[in-house]
Amino acid sequence: MTLLLAICAAVVFAVSVYLLLGRELKGVAMGVFLFSHAAHMGILAMSGQPFVKGAGGASPMKEPPIIGLGEHLVDPLPQALILTSIVISFAVTAFLLTLLVTTHRRTGTLEVNALADEDRPAPPSRHQFIATEA
Repeated sequence: MTLLLAICAAVVFAVSVYLLLGRELKGVAMGVFLFSHAAHMGILAMSGQPFVKGAGGASPMKEPPIIGLGEHLVDPLPQALILTSIVISFAVTAFLLTLLVTTHRRTGTLEVNALADEDRPAPPSRHQFIATEA
């Protein structure tokens, strides 16, 4: 099960890198979203199996760290890391979507090559700074 989850995380990482290298900003944003999901799956894959490997055929589940008083407890650190990562990725997603909407409204395109050809605003001259300070 852990091997399968690790392989799935690697595939999602590969797809996200492919999208990040694209020429359209929508694909780049989707690559960032997938990258965070792949990181969550990678943390889950590293956290180990949810059951105890026993010598017999039956393999009992690990106990929750709050209720369980036994020797086989689930590690709560990966869950805490993923919860924190979800909150951070939600904020990054909202920021990227805001940038995409603003860029599309101002330029009418999300192509990287077309955005490189757009006229950039001129930087303020030194005389403007002096005039506003006086």
